[in-house]
Amino acid sequence: QVQLVESGGGLVQAGGSLRLSCAASGRTFGSYVMAWFRQAPGKEREFVAAVSSSGGATDYSDSVKDRFTISRDNTKNTVYLQMNSLKPEDTAVYYCAGRYGSRAVYASAYAYWGQGTQVTVSS
Repeated sequence: QVQLVESGGGLVQAGGSLRLSCAASGRTFGSYVMAWFRQAPGKEREFVAAVSSSGGATDYSDSVKDRFTISRDNTKNTVYLQMNSLKPEDTAVYYCAGRYGSRAVYASAYAYWGQGTQVTVSS
């Protein structure tokens, strides 16, 4: 029943920044853990970041820690991923995901997924 729609992807030069947004439907957004995953060409989907339902706790993969920031605005039913100091290896389709429960780093733990938004970082 939860619908997620990502936006904000695009083409950016290495060292640049992008902010992704994920808009969620429904009236229970504030009870869900939200996360971002990405999938690069020829590779499996990997965890990027997660945020607790309240926004008070976050987790990041080692590859994006100190460069990316996940946040949420429960009054707007939206989760964000601020991406700074982008590298060509960040190029991937980025997916928004949600689950009821605790923060998780496994894609299989998330029940709700967006359609993805392409992020391409050029050198």
